Amino acid sequence: MSDDLILEAEGVCKHFGRLQVLHGVDLHLRRGEALGVVGPNGAGKTTLFGVLAGTLPASRGSVRFDGQNIDTWDASRRCRAGLARTHQVPRPFLGLSVHENTLVAAQHGAGLRGHEAERAVQDSLLRCGLGGLAGRPAASLGLMDRKRLELARALATQPRVLLLDEIGGGLTEAELATLSALVGSLRDEGLTVVWIEHVLHALLKVVDRLVCMDAGTVLAQGDPQAVMSDPRVVEAYLGGVPA
Repeated sequence: MSDDLILEAEGVCKHFGRLQVLHGVDLHLRRGEALGVVGPNGAGKTTLFGVLAGTLPASRGSVRFDGQNIDTWDASRRCRAGLARTHQVPRPFLGLSVHENTLVAAQHGAGLRGHEAERAVQDSLLRCGLGGLAGRPAASLGLMDRKRLELARALATQPRVLLLDEIGGGLTEAELATLSALVGSLRDEGLTVVWIEHVLHALLKVVDRLVCMDAGTVLAQGDPQAVMSDPRVVEAYLGGVPA
């Protein structure tokens, strides 16, 4: 494989009992690339993220990170190596402050300590517009700020690849524009991003390449506009109505 590739999935299958959710998925991610992943509900997108991040074992197939097979690595080891993810529904520790939540990520996700951990926390909170809310209890945050905190915690682990799972869901147009601009700036700074998102106009402003999944397989991939105009994508994802 090319030295430009940082994350690769080869023939990934995932079964839950008799239910097969992923059917031989191949995914190749280049350094510094922003890759969008779209598809109808039930397409297997979040399950794929679980396999990539190490929270779900693949039933068959393999995952490579920076040229190394990581099939036996758990989620903690993958995170410390630079592979971080967010979740569709933010999962802060509600009894902790914004600062404390992010510090947990820096210490346990990246293994940072002391001034190094505090620097990672401050940088990620400022990056996500949460500098003024560091002392606030996470339980008091609204949805937008919980989304920001979810992203800040991921950034505090100092990732090389960031997996974003529907971070735009439930936001207003103005909030979505702010968050999309933030993701775009992270890409511009060289962070490699994979973003699952149903809000297409936000996604298409940021990503360099697009993958469409359906029923656990990759239906189409490549240039975002070409993928969205692919007849198979139009039928499976857009209900026969072109984007």
